[in-house]
Amino acid sequence: MSEWPVVNGFIGESGPFRAMLGLLARIACYDTSVLITGETGSGKEMAARAIHYQGRRRERPFIPVNCGALPDHLVENELFGHARGAYTDARDSQSGLIAQAEGGTLFLDEVDALTPKAQVSLLRFLQDGQYRRLGSSRTETADVRIVAACNSDLRQRVAREEFRSDLYYRLTAMDLHMPPLRLRGDDIVLLARHFIAEAASQYQLAVKELHPDTVGWLLAQAWPGNVRELQNRIQREFLLCDGPDVLVRDAISDGERHPPVDGRLACPTTLNFNEAKQQVLHDFERGQLLRLMSETAGNVSSAARLAGKERRALGKLLKKHGIEPEHFRRP
Repeated sequence: MSEWPVVNGFIGESGPFRAMLGLLARIACYDTSVLITGETGSGKEMAARAIHYQGRRRERPFIPVNCGALPDHLVENELFGHARGAYTDARDSQSGLIAQAEGGTLFLDEVDALTPKAQVSLLRFLQDGQYRRLGSSRTETADVRIVAACNSDLRQRVAREEFRSDLYYRLTAMDLHMPPLRLRGDDIVLLARHFIAEAASQYQLAVKELHPDTVGWLLAQAWPGNVRELQNRIQREFLLCDGPDVLVRDAISDGERHPPVDGRLACPTTLNFNEAKQQVLHDFERGQLLRLMSETAGNVSSAARLAGKERRALGKLLKKHGIEPEHFRRP
């Protein structure tokens, strides 16, 4: 039995993570289009696969495509296919990804990269399930669920007239946001231990524990690359580690050392004064608690003395921020 709570390949137990999983399960039940948003490396394709395999289309194909990796002139050809003679060298008719996904799910990653013309064609398909291959006058139909994803704010792109508003509203019949790793608390530690176990199995090495200083280091990072960045860093440190524990305390850039400023704080129309103040206090509290736990090796009484607070009051703050003292205790 796994040491970690695993649901559809996801690992975690934090509040934001559990809320996301709950919404994902409900979305999977309804056969409609979905827009998944979230930062790079936060698990958008994994969420799309979970939606597909929990839904009624699970026995049919799941076809992923990265729209940002397709040249502008090939997007429509990839999605809808082409008829014989549609362009030079088109000697045979060819089906597109929509036809290949018949009865299943087509996952459009980086959907914001679609050209204006491709947006129109996709909108038409979402409206009535009909499309035309390039160079063909014949209308074809397909029963396909569209799940799209992007890491940019599509609402802002709509406001700048860079993305069609009618397509945006079609895609967001359901929407799911993937929480960034830095807001998932101790999930970072669970994931790190999982990645160590994976690497140990892959390279036939003994599993190593995380050093308490590494736990503090993990929780203090911003992780702009999210789970993907964490996996790469942990695997590297595990493979290069000579000691009994995986120890990481430095060798990070200034940009990684401090979490990025919350984007909402830079926009006075989004947060009022009191909300901005509460956000700053929250970040300050969490940073101080992590420092205290690291310095005292998870000893709450010692940390309370250093902070000049009662042990019970400090314990409540640790619980509020989801910080587990035992993760910092040295063997």
